[in-house]
Amino acid sequence: SATVHPLDDPKSGLAKRSVYFDFDSTLPHDADRPVIEAHAKYLASSRTAKVRVEGNCDDRGSPAYNVALGQRRAESVQSALLAQGVPAGQVDAVSFGADRPIAPGQNKESWALNRRSDVVYPKPKR
Repeated sequence: SATVHPLDDPKSGLAKRSVYFDFDSTLPHDADRPVIEAHAKYLASSRTAKVRVEGNCDDRGSPAYNVALGQRRAESVQSALLAQGVPAGQVDAVSFGADRPIAPGQNKESWALNRRSDVVYPKPKR
């Protein structure tokens, strides 16, 4: 049987790609630490792998504020990855502010899902 790449294995710790935050916070939820640790371990052992951490916000707050907050969230996850031995050149941090919600709606559940940083691996060039 073909070997499944760890990034494509739904049972792998790498299957989770989002880290969540409390309102107006840049500290990842404690429950998401294993997500950061799994990606840090993978990146540190796969020197050619690159990742982009995309910071996101819920839609409360001005666009300018949300872009800045999203950037701080992305950099928070980036810093956590670097602290666990990932070389700086492997991790970029960008913000999409509130422009890329994954949950529509104006309620606590939607806002909580939209306050996140996503760990995104670029598609391999074929």
